Amino acid sequence: MDFLFYGFLGQPLWMWFGFMALVLVLLVLDLGVLHKGSKEIEVGESIALSAFYITLGLAFGGFVWWQLGSQSAVEYVTGFVVEKSLAMDNIFVIAMIFAFFAIPRKYQHRVLFWGILGVIVLRAIMIGLGATLVAEYAWVLYIFAAFLVFTGVKMLWWGDHESDLAKNPLLLWMKRRFNVTEELHGDRFFVKAPHPRTGKMVQFMTPLFLALVLIEIADVVFAVDSVPAIFAITTDPYIVYTSNIFAILGLRALYFALAAVMHRFAYLKQALAVLLIFIGSKIFVADLLGWGKFPAEWSLAITFAILAAGVLFSLWKTRGEGKGSHRDEAPVA
Repeated sequence: MDFLFYGFLGQPLWMWFGFMALVLVLLVLDLGVLHKGSKEIEVGESIALSAFYITLGLAFGGFVWWQLGSQSAVEYVTGFVVEKSLAMDNIFVIAMIFAFFAIPRKYQHRVLFWGILGVIVLRAIMIGLGATLVAEYAWVLYIFAAFLVFTGVKMLWWGDHESDLAKNPLLLWMKRRFNVTEELHGDRFFVKAPHPRTGKMVQFMTPLFLALVLIEIADVVFAVDSVPAIFAITTDPYIVYTSNIFAILGLRALYFALAAVMHRFAYLKQALAVLLIFIGSKIFVADLLGWGKFPAEWSLAITFAILAAGVLFSLWKTRGEGKGSHRDEAPVA
């Protein structure tokens, strides 16, 4: 069993295997036990599951403290909070996709579950590439930082324009290239049906599968922001990946818990924009002041302050507003 102590991306193999085993257990419990059949997930259950995933994600920070020290633990918690906050933007887009395809709530969990599986693989690839680049070319970190500042400024001053899904190039290409049904077929991604011209039985994609594809693509787009953001906090691949995955694991539960009240977070995007500017600029600030690295405790405290300000200001400004009163609200079937 000595091979379990061999180093892989900066940490022993047993730490990687242990984390992946925990993730696998959570996924099996989620789909195989708690949500075996297609059913609508109630808000109360969603809140409980979301609280469980957040608690588990923060508790993992205790394990990081025990194994890697307080500095790494603070970096992990900061990364977890940042990734969980950036995932909020993903929730807005997911709601828009489900509304566009008129996906009933009882089928949404199935789409999100398989979407999360894809995200786990895609994030591993992107983080692995990012870690390799940073290790070989340290100056890449400054490119990440500058990109975060640019993205934050763009979001803050020019907004985040919503796309028209009906004109989405990928969606139009898939409808031209493949057989796609107009209606849902329960919770199935593919069905066999007669071809309208030849009458032969062929495979058709359902709108449920199209929604899954768009959600995966949306995560890749969001990862372009979130992966550089976590590398600006720490370059340890273990902390980067574990904080990313723990933040994403609770995304399904968080979506169902917040779907009905997303209009109350009307100004969260501005707070996220400020957060991206801060995360990117602190690398340059640390260099200018000769610190070498921005203090992790300060980074965590400022991150909490920015997000808390955004949430509280949103709740205050939208008090008394009904569901659907804000332009970012998308109806959920």
